Amino acid sequence: MSTLLTRTPLAGRVAVVSGASSGIGAATATRLAELGATVAVLARRKDKLDALAATITDDGGTAIAVPVDVTDRDAVHAAARRIADELGTADLVVNNAGVQLVSSITDLRQDDWQRQIDLNITGVMNVIGAFLPHLTAAAEAGKPADLVTTSSIAATRILEKFSVYSGTKAYISHLTRLLRVELGCKNVRVATVEPGMVDTELPDHVTDPDASTLMADLIEQIDVLQPEDVAETIAFIAAVPRHVNLTEITILPTAQAI
Repeated sequence: MSTLLTRTPLAGRVAVVSGASSGIGAATATRLAELGATVAVLARRKDKLDALAATITDDGGTAIAVPVDVTDRDAVHAAARRIADELGTADLVVNNAGVQLVSSITDLRQDDWQRQIDLNITGVMNVIGAFLPHLTAAAEAGKPADLVTTSSIAATRILEKFSVYSGTKAYISHLTRLLRVELGCKNVRVATVEPGMVDTELPDHVTDPDASTLMADLIEQIDVLQPEDVAETIAFIAAVPRHVNLTEITILPTAQAI
């Protein structure tokens, strides 16, 4: 049995999870709370957040729901102030909100391109801008401080029709490497997780028939990842000793070839 299952290594920590209304975000918030963290869950869907926070609380954890659109910079900063007032300084930020809209570049679905850029890049940067002062303050106080961002295997794999989505995820993965140069010396750990095929609602957003078929077939043919698998990895990243930074972790289903 994993040692993470038998103790509470995140006790006393304040975690923020964006994109927490479903999938990896919801599973991560739940797991961090199980391991002792106080959790603020962020997303646009208030009903989903309220239900998640209630479930965590009913199970003995502590969580608050903070409805916010991460593409709205002012709203994210307001959320950060609320979290500081209600929970204290956030020292574990899981930057997870994202969307996947796959199509051939020649289809010229520029609204889809912009939506992915707005959420997967601008939304990520808004969360960093709002919560980085929290993380640096936590590190200065001698606490662990973690910025973990959800990227994708698509950041490094060449997949047809994934051009814009893959580009946004490549941005995230490389941003992590660059941020470590500035933040590692300040004792803020920076990490990215790059999952392969995960059984979440994200593929439901895909409208391209070829890509939809590819994903549906993969889910049918192999034992794909579950959101809890990624959540456990994020929890492990946050639970290692403060001087250890697991910077870039690729998580694939064993049977996934690409």
